[in-house]
Amino acid sequence: MAPRLFSCLSLLCCLNVFRHEVPGAQAGSVPSAAQTLVWGPGLETNIVLPARYFYIQAVDNSGKNLTQSPGEKTFEVKIVSPVEQFTRIWIQVLDRQDGSFLVRYRMYATYTDLHIHVLLRNKHVAKSPFILKGPVRHEGCDCPQPSGSVWEAHMHCPQSFPQIDRDLSLFPSVDPDRIAHEIPQRFGQRQSLCHYTIKDNKVYVKTFGEHVGFRIFMDAILLSFTRKVKLPDMEFFVNLGDWPLEKRKPTEKIHPIFSWCGSNNTRDIVMPTYDLTESVLETMGRQHLCGMSSSANTGPPWSEKNDTAFWRGRDSRQERLDLVKLSRAHPHIIDAAFTNFFFFKHDENLYGPLVKHVSFFDFFKYKYQINVDGTVAAYRLPYLLAGDSVVLKQDSAYYEHFYNELRPWEHYIPVRADLGDLLEKVQWARDHDEEAKKIALAGQQFARNHLMGDNIFCYYYKLFQKYAKLQVTEPTVRKGMELVEQPTDDLFPCSCQRTRGHFDETIKKLKTQVEVFWIQGGSHGLTVKGRKLIETFKASFILKLIGILPL
Repeated sequence: MAPRLFSCLSLLCCLNVFRHEVPGAQAGSVPSAAQTLVWGPGLETNIVLPARYFYIQAVDNSGKNLTQSPGEKTFEVKIVSPVEQFTRIWIQVLDRQDGSFLVRYRMYATYTDLHIHVLLRNKHVAKSPFILKGPVRHEGCDCPQPSGSVWEAHMHCPQSFPQIDRDLSLFPSVDPDRIAHEIPQRFGQRQSLCHYTIKDNKVYVKTFGEHVGFRIFMDAILLSFTRKVKLPDMEFFVNLGDWPLEKRKPTEKIHPIFSWCGSNNTRDIVMPTYDLTESVLETMGRQHLCGMSSSANTGPPWSEKNDTAFWRGRDSRQERLDLVKLSRAHPHIIDAAFTNFFFFKHDENLYGPLVKHVSFFDFFKYKYQINVDGTVAAYRLPYLLAGDSVVLKQDSAYYEHFYNELRPWEHYIPVRADLGDLLEKVQWARDHDEEAKKIALAGQQFARNHLMGDNIFCYYYKLFQKYAKLQVTEPTVRKGMELVEQPTDDLFPCSCQRTRGHFDETIKKLKTQVEVFWIQGGSHGLTVKGRKLIETFKASFILKLIGILPL
């Protein structure tokens, strides 16, 4: 079985055992160091993320998964480098209150090797210590993998994403020369846009419009990518506004516009939202709210949560005004209030007064979370799903990149667009408590499986890769574009040994040496030296690339 397939199947097995097949241990069970499971992308050298992560599932001596927390401080995690006295690594062990833990760590330097120790009462857990053979690169290390296919294999990216295929199906081809002229002419005076060119893994940009501050999110993800993998040459436009732009019918001449949100009556190409993108890039940084933190701050157990439907936000849509009005009429069913007025200031006396800001994690003191559109889709949905409350999601013409994979009554409770059945749906959830809890946990598992950092990077890369293949003319650094510089890291720079020139030279030398060994081996194939060479370089994929072994 191929290593990648084995790895994927192993992870799926762990998740299935964790969630469904093994009966949970009784409350008060004690975890076993030998039986407890540890797995996840943070245990793999080549999965480079801003914050790496892995999981611990507490298991007792009888082999049963714990389904309640054995205690926040049950497991200790240490990460050390055998050749460094000190490691600049920030570690957090997050108790998910269901017998499992999420361990995340952010590296601030690159290390030759790392040893990850997972300890239970000073005993090593599972196969601890987990050894990551280096170099183990940190987020700031500018050392792109030359081969996109190798990077995808390291990241365990799926073959496709349905939303990407759906969006790009409207564009049989993309002509960079044509869009470079037509899109600014059509949208540049009224909308805020960024025109990007990726050339030789460098990022170039030109902005159009007045409000272009949100380009920082797109700049950041592109720079993060070019530090990790060589991106294909491409030229594209990003809509910096809330509303998707391409309203023409598919039968008309439509333009490829990348947006953070799509809608049923537009043809934009949807990316992960800027909010979700930043939460991935700034996890354990300046961004406090992310899927990881939501899943570890889920409030009291389900049975102790308040059974009122909860909402807080600003006045960015009429339905939100209607929701607050509904709450006032039925305060024992809905607790909804505004924390800020902006769009309907003249109605503040009708829908006020404002209430104090509530920490997002305090939302999960309530069983039922109401998700209502703002100016477009409400970008809080990934974090609501990651908690363990059930989401009542308004039917909407707007969508994020993952909405089409969500299933009503499986991952959330659907509510009519006009909120006309909201009271009825809350009452259903109250009357069907176990079913509502099951939906809440399924939504949480969806977020854990589809909205983590590695999933977001894979989505972006697949989008860029497939879009680039549609181009029929050469992407060009256009007049007026500026280079987007990589941030400097003078304090902890990393030396990269796989630059393009070095990679090409290594390929050339390796090909010559292997050919010699192959000839020397005669009818027996490779000599002992040849086999050792391959083992040393772990170079089977290189041999495929240079044509000595079949693809």
